[in-house]
Amino acid sequence: MKAYQVTRFAEPLQARDVPTPEPTGTQVLIRVSKAGVCHTDLHLQDGYYSLAGGARLDLNERGIKLPRTLGHELYGEIAAAGPDAGDVTVGEGRLVYPWIGCGECPVCLAGNENICATPRSIGVFVDGAYADYCLVPHPKYLLDIGDLDPVVATPYSCSGVTVYSALSKALPIQEQEWLVIMGAGGLGLNAIAIANGRGIRNVLCVDIDDTKLTAAREMGATAVLNSGNPEALARLQELTGGGPRAVVDTVGAEATANLGIASLQKGGRYVIVGLFGGGVTIALPTLPLRAISILGSYTGNLSELKALIELAKSGKVKPLPVATRPMAELTDTLDALRSGNIVGRVVMSNESH
Repeated sequence: MKAYQVTRFAEPLQARDVPTPEPTGTQVLIRVSKAGVCHTDLHLQDGYYSLAGGARLDLNERGIKLPRTLGHELYGEIAAAGPDAGDVTVGEGRLVYPWIGCGECPVCLAGNENICATPRSIGVFVDGAYADYCLVPHPKYLLDIGDLDPVVATPYSCSGVTVYSALSKALPIQEQEWLVIMGAGGLGLNAIAIANGRGIRNVLCVDIDDTKLTAAREMGATAVLNSGNPEALARLQELTGGGPRAVVDTVGAEATANLGIASLQKGGRYVIVGLFGGGVTIALPTLPLRAISILGSYTGNLSELKALIELAKSGKVKPLPVATRPMAELTDTLDALRSGNIVGRVVMSNESH
């Protein structure tokens, strides 16, 4: 089968012919139909995350071994299953939950495999969706999306569940209070739609790109703000009546973190999911004096993805703008994402499937 792999960090993905996996035990083989493109793929291609002061978190040291087939947003058809996989039907379409842990530690047993200390995440620590086929360790990670469009649903397995989980940490937000979404990329636009679907009335989206802010309004943002404004903090607090109850930062850069944390009203919550990088300095006495919380949120668990799919099936979540491209254009698509030239999300399609 063909697979698009990182063979050396900081170099383009390579299209390679590799053996098609054969499922054993509880494993299920998925014939890839759709594969979403995510900013995390860029970090995995580069081989590091940016830390404060120019330092880097080396992904090789984090346990990511090459070659690695990327792609963690995956929809496809069941092609085959191991003898212990139970009642699965070849040919059925399924969305794949990729944030898989060891399955044995207390964190996994509590249902939070996404924050397992020894992860087996698809497209990160094991081979993923940028290929003709992908191996899933157990059918419990396969979700029936019903009548949802697979193109729209595919990004829910990362972009969607990531912001769904972050919003859960940001809640409660009262009817008259404000939620701020930092960033109007794929994560940010999904966050707006899902926040609306979960009944959050006042949503302000902040970005530096007016085109993306227009998309944010179209997705249901109550108000938008270009943070290139030198008075951005004052303007943000004015728009939110003194500051938001919560900020969900889908960018995770120094500028968005500083603005988001500074804007909070007393008792507010700053939830960061973006991985752009850098660092911030916080005066420690301000944390108890302002009674604010700073929370990290990494993807989401299987139950949260199931809840999101049910919410989307109800019609309460406005579909994200998603473009489709053939898998052969993956390298160009990653380059476009790196350049900031994509509004919404792109899903790669295996046309032969």
